Amino acid sequence: MTDVILVDTDDRETGRMEKLEAHQQGLLHRAISLFIFNSDGELLLQQRAAGKYHSAGLWSNTCCGHPAPGEKTIDAARRRLREEMGISIEPVFSHHFVYRAEFGNGLTEYELDHVFTGTFSGDPAPDPQEAQDWKYISLSALNSDIAKNPDQYSVWLKIILQDPRFTAKYK
Repeated sequence: MTDVILVDTDDRETGRMEKLEAHQQGLLHRAISLFIFNSDGELLLQQRAAGKYHSAGLWSNTCCGHPAPGEKTIDAARRRLREEMGISIEPVFSHHFVYRAEFGNGLTEYELDHVFTGTFSGDPAPDPQEAQDWKYISLSALNSDIAKNPDQYSVWLKIILQDPRFTAKYK
C-alpha cells in the first residue's frame, strides 16, 4: 500500500494516509504533475492505462503522482517521470494549486498539486501499467481537441492548461 501526504491549503503536512483511502474520503493531499515539452514546443501527453482506478484511458499530462511521506516534491517528480515514462531529466517547479474533482466511482481527487515542467526530445519508454499510449502535441491543437472532446482528458490537465501561471509561460 502506498501512503500519501495529507496537507492543509498552505501545503503544511497534517498526516498521512493510504492513497486509495484518501481518495475515498476526499482528503486534501500533496500531488505532482509534470509537463514535458520537446524542442518544438510540443507537450508530451500520456493516455492513462486502462487499469487505473480513476481517469483510466484518459489523455493527461506527461505524468503525475504523489510524493511519499518524507520525500521532497522535486524528488517525487524525478522518480515518477522515470517510473511512468522512462525519462530522466531535471524538472523545474512552476506553481501549485488546489483542486477538487469527484468521480462517478465514489472517489474524490482533492489535491494540492505541484506543477513541474521540463524539456525532453525523443521517445519515452512508458510503463504499460501507467500509460497505454503517448504522443507529442502542440498546445493549440490540444486546446482545440479538448474543446471538442472534453471527456477524453483528465480533469487536472484541463485545469492546469487554463491556469494563468501556466499559460503565461506556455502558449
